[in-house]
Amino acid sequence: MRSFRLLILFTLAAASASTLTAQTTMTWTVDGVQRQALVFGPAPATNAHPLPLVFAFHGHFGNMNAAAQFMHLQTFWPGAIIVYPQGLKTPSQVDPNGNGFGWQVRAGQQGLNDRDLKFFDVMVASLSQKFPVDSTRIYATGFSNGAIFSYLLWAERGKVLAAVGIVAGRLDPAEHLTLARSATMIAARATTFCHSPTSNRQFKLPDRLTTSPAQARAAGQSARFILQAARRQW
Repeated sequence: MRSFRLLILFTLAAASASTLTAQTTMTWTVDGVQRQALVFGPAPATNAHPLPLVFAFHGHFGNMNAAAQFMHLQTFWPGAIIVYPQGLKTPSQVDPNGNGFGWQVRAGQQGLNDRDLKFFDVMVASLSQKFPVDSTRIYATGFSNGAIFSYLLWAERGKVLAAVGIVAGRLDPAEHLTLARSATMIAARATTFCHSPTSNRQFKLPDRLTTSPAQARAAGQSARFILQAARRQW
């Protein structure tokens, strides 16, 4: 009987291990600059069918390791390819000298040569070769400066994205949204809205889908909420 129990435990452990995501650091060279991202890919056993691809962008002064630790979307959606890109030192209103890592906020931003838009393009192309990516389920989410960059991707790469998740960010005034896309937005006060892809308007989500202000201040909780909403609706 004991041997039978051990066999069951071993089988369950093996089954659990087969669904775990594998972490790797991928590196690309974009315009002569080395760029990196933490990538969590599903176990090979799940790669027989197209997989969703999720990009999660950290805020200014953040980094890919902290984003992976606090968002840990890979544990919430183990069947997806989760990517935490690393930003570069970027001048901003809160960091004029550019000491912190961040992202461009508009296309053609002075001195940046669209480096992050190009980085996104390279990642999508490379990851689509490495994994069986479902091109109809590519998502972007981010916190603060990462949310602004997600908005930028919506504006400039809208044909690539199925939906976006915005946490404490806004579209730069120089950008304009020309393609209707599904989007969940959590503002600073944790009011949650959905952007209708058909009517091109915003409406408040039901209370059961909203979070408290304390939760909205936690980037990880907010990002996981966004994925939950995305998986339910899109």
